[in-house]
Amino acid sequence: MAVLITGGAGFVSANLIQKFLDDHKVVIALDNFSRGLRENVDFASNNKNFHLIECDLSNYVDLELKLEAISDLHKIEEVWHLAANSDIPAGVKNMDVDLKDTFMTTFNILKWMRSKAIGVIYFASSSAVYGDHGSDMLTENTGPLLPISNYGAMKLASEAQISAATESFLTKATIFRFPNVVGVPATHGVILDFILKLIETPNKLVVLGDGTQFKSYLHVSELVNAMLLVRTKFFDQKLQVFNIGPENEDGIYVKTIAEEVVALVSPSAEIEFGKGNKGWIGDIPKFQYSIDKIKQLGWSPLLNSHQTVVKAILEIKQKYFK
Repeated sequence: MAVLITGGAGFVSANLIQKFLDDHKVVIALDNFSRGLRENVDFASNNKNFHLIECDLSNYVDLELKLEAISDLHKIEEVWHLAANSDIPAGVKNMDVDLKDTFMTTFNILKWMRSKAIGVIYFASSSAVYGDHGSDMLTENTGPLLPISNYGAMKLASEAQISAATESFLTKATIFRFPNVVGVPATHGVILDFILKLIETPNKLVVLGDGTQFKSYLHVSELVNAMLLVRTKFFDQKLQVFNIGPENEDGIYVKTIAEEVVALVSPSAEIEFGKGNKGWIGDIPKFQYSIDKIKQLGWSPLLNSHQTVVKAILEIKQKYFK
């Protein structure tokens, strides 16, 4: 059996690939390397069960061509679709970015799956699909879904396309709505951003926004464990949606993250905050995430948001300050 992972050189994928290879699965990873890095999967480069293919998933002709030989050699039974534009501000500046790298990658992988009679997909969606509901607790049934970023809009459009596909050819579709995920190998995110800023200016950390943004954070290792647990479960319905994140109402202020990064990376640095409670257009300053549904399957996070952030800071610091 082979597993196909799109966005295979990305942050979450690298951790997922390790798990599948440890389980002796054949893993075929696709990436256009616009965000993902080959070095993220160097650990698997000598594994005979691992195949890394450079592919523009938004281009269907390229997708067909690159997968033609490998899909004949290995029977692909499930697809983990993690390819997307992860830079929300970039998608705000240029709407084509999310259309191409977030939605068209979904549309094309589904089209290809249908042509190959592959019926199982796991999709990395986002809490961004909910939009800004203030302090309301976000459950899988929260609505209306009114995203405020192009990233969130294209993730929601992808969810809709997957939902439609369950009526025609998919036998099992699982949508995971991620919170803010941290750890290594980090490719983006507030912690990496702060650490890179301190490398450039060790005495000053400039923060976008006033620091009152309140977010939930989950370590990538816990995210992967949650997804793989869901994979083992049987559901009567073809389509399932799960929030994955820390415990209900758990979160941490960006101000606290900045203080922890400075304390652990550059203690003499001063923090300079911006104005307003949004770091960028499309930023959701505060949300609370219900994980009651996935907890009913037996999964709970081991770390809260604060503990997760501190762990991630130390991991990323080790990478840049060896």
